[in-house]
Amino acid sequence: MRLRALLDTDALGLRLLGGEDELDRTVRGVMTTDLKDPSRYLSGGELVLTGLAWRRDAADSEPFVRILVAAGVIALAAGEAELGDIPEDLVVACARHRLPLFAVHESVAFATITEHVVRQVSGERAGDLAAVVDRHRRMMTSGPAGGGPDVVLDLLGSDLDLRAWVLSPTGRLIAGPKVGGPALPADVCAKLAAEQLAAARTGRRGPHRLPLGSTTYSLFPVRSNGRSPQAARDVRETVLSDWLLAVEADAGDWPEERLDLLQGVTQLIAVERDRRDAARTVRRRLAQEVFELVQAGAAPAEIAARLRVAAPVLLPGLGAAPHWQVVVAGVEWDDAGIEGGPVAQSLLEEILVDPLAAGPEHSDRIAVAHMSDEAVALVPLPAVSSEHDGSEEGILAEALLESVRDPLAAGLDDDGRVTLGVSAAVHSAEGLRGALEEARHARRVAAARPGRVCAAGHQELASHVLLLPFVPDDVRRAFTARLLDPLRDYDRRHRAELIPTLAAFLDCDGSWTRCASRLHLHVNTLRYRIGRIEQLTSRDLSRLEDKLDFFLALRMS
Repeated sequence: MRLRALLDTDALGLRLLGGEDELDRTVRGVMTTDLKDPSRYLSGGELVLTGLAWRRDAADSEPFVRILVAAGVIALAAGEAELGDIPEDLVVACARHRLPLFAVHESVAFATITEHVVRQVSGERAGDLAAVVDRHRRMMTSGPAGGGPDVVLDLLGSDLDLRAWVLSPTGRLIAGPKVGGPALPADVCAKLAAEQLAAARTGRRGPHRLPLGSTTYSLFPVRSNGRSPQAARDVRETVLSDWLLAVEADAGDWPEERLDLLQGVTQLIAVERDRRDAARTVRRRLAQEVFELVQAGAAPAEIAARLRVAAPVLLPGLGAAPHWQVVVAGVEWDDAGIEGGPVAQSLLEEILVDPLAAGPEHSDRIAVAHMSDEAVALVPLPAVSSEHDGSEEGILAEALLESVRDPLAAGLDDDGRVTLGVSAAVHSAEGLRGALEEARHARRVAAARPGRVCAAGHQELASHVLLLPFVPDDVRRAFTARLLDPLRDYDRRHRAELIPTLAAFLDCDGSWTRCASRLHLHVNTLRYRIGRIEQLTSRDLSRLEDKLDFFLALRMS
């Protein structure tokens, strides 16, 4: 539809304040915002509606209008309910940038304008594309029989010859076409997720395109319908939880109609996202209640009763009470004004799903609460039979992050960190308080390590690695310099590789033959190098104490 048509509809209550020469522009969508910078939620061609809550003084109008024009907005409609007459500075700014400006009478709701524009724009799209969207909508809104997002993706393939997948922010496959070629490899999923997160952090407008080999993928964010863009004050509040739609095609030369269609598909897929989030409400509340009891020092019998309620919800059909693990996560940004607890909660719910398990339903066994600035997960482990001696390996910290570290690092960019701590499995309510403290302590160990994404498990709390992160930096530097600097200097001058030799010797438990074999050296050459190390450092590598000192120095360097 054309802008001119808006003025011809009396029920919309629009009054033109400027831009008479631009009324033949085509309206492709509508958005309501009171953000100072709504650019990341704009894709071009929108009529923007605003109540002017973003305006504090006259100086705010120019940058706001400049942002809209750069994002491809075709017109601005400002409500009169907040300030009465539209400020002159806004009129001047719109005229300067040739952005048509409408005043909306205080008696007209923005919802009325939005509904009218959406109805008109939808009606004017090409018949075939409109029919596809309508079929998708029927499939998504017809309840469980509709088949969820997989059916939408199959229809994209059959009607538009497009292969597409829905991915989590960590690169886990949530939905894909049931027909039409091989599955998307896990490494490709991870690269696509990383690209989407990186693009979102830099504010680049979508769809984002990523060539991988001979194939180009176009990436569209899938945001929750229940969370309006205005609710997120900062992209970092949602970037680690948004799904994405990956299409095997280059959208760079697509017509506007097809881009509009894919944007509509993301909104339909967001229905599934909202269903999943609604289903998690009960599990979140269960976790919150359990951990509040644990922190309050409640009696084990009271905690056990609450766990008996949680068990059948998390593991339906389970005959006996499960074992439990606790996982604690923190998301920290350099900007202290962003609350990390809710972000960590959404992220932990995703991380704890097996990355090889496709579909949204696998998160049904996860209960995550957010407490202050951290998220705490209650993870059930099916009780093992006596033939396994009651042992249960459960979740391992490093395995937890192995397939998600790279995508998350892209989303964290250079100002965020994710740290996780994992407890051992406990078999009763009495052990849950200890498990919570163990997981929190493991997270503190992870936080002391370098890197954007770090994890530590309960196994490490009985090792020297528990102590190393808490050695003061000046002590650490002095200790390693005293032992290793003479070797580094010698290596630099003679290319002797004493440091690698020392590391291999200790890793081989001081075995001359195994170490020489690993380094592809003659034993006499190895003996010469070890002798040189001892001479330069005045240490004896046959003594346990000196071996231990070198081992710790290498770990801390």
